[in-house]
Amino acid sequence: MSQSLSRALTILVALGEDSRSLDQLATQLGVHKSTVLRLLQTMEAQRFVTHDNQHRYVLGSRLFELANRTLEQRDVRTLARPHLSALNADTKQTIHLATYESGDVIYIDKLDATQSVRMYSRVGRPAPLHCTAVGKVLISSLPRSEWRVIAEKIDFHPFTERTIRTPERYLMELEKVAALGYAEDHEEHESFVNCIGVPVRNGTGAVVAAVSMSVPDMLLDHDQVLAELPRVRAAADAISAELGWIPGRATTSTKG
Repeated sequence: MSQSLSRALTILVALGEDSRSLDQLATQLGVHKSTVLRLLQTMEAQRFVTHDNQHRYVLGSRLFELANRTLEQRDVRTLARPHLSALNADTKQTIHLATYESGDVIYIDKLDATQSVRMYSRVGRPAPLHCTAVGKVLISSLPRSEWRVIAEKIDFHPFTERTIRTPERYLMELEKVAALGYAEDHEEHESFVNCIGVPVRNGTGAVVAAVSMSVPDMLLDHDQVLAELPRVRAAADAISAELGWIPGRATTSTKG
């Protein structure tokens, strides 16, 4: 590696830990201050570093732009597939991955149950917002100021006797999902099918997808499906980690 490049990268790593003065950086690199200053001036011209009034150097805005672009370019479906496959093999149930796009919740991946039972859902097909676990998870992650606008536009088609049928009931459900961190479809979309869904987050903590598991009650009853929540959550968390999310970090809150 070029010596200058190696020194520049060392500077960036050091500034990622804390601000540094020119003297401190020169000492860390073991070179003369003039050498470090030339590197810093070049990096500052490209906005990789900047300095304050006390001439202490910090990371610059160009790095934040690149970091955000890196996160945006990561394909959630590709990164999620191994974790979805493992969850499917572990539970032997139908697993979905969905995202929110232009007002619709879209299934972008699906692994069928190993039994003969098949779900109605299809990759590329919209998921009803009011009666699917993935729909509830993704809408509840949006700012609260958007909830009512979305609720007022929904056609509350009664797929089953349990389907939510009013904007008011739907808004109550979103509050519940936001508080619990997961959603249920308790025979609301398809009769005799229970589903649980959890969010997938990117490096900023924003919800970018939802993972769900769907099970006919002839195989598992409602309580048994809920008991699988830790496995589904673990898969979603693993995908989130691939996207840069760090467990325990404060997440993006749902704002009014």
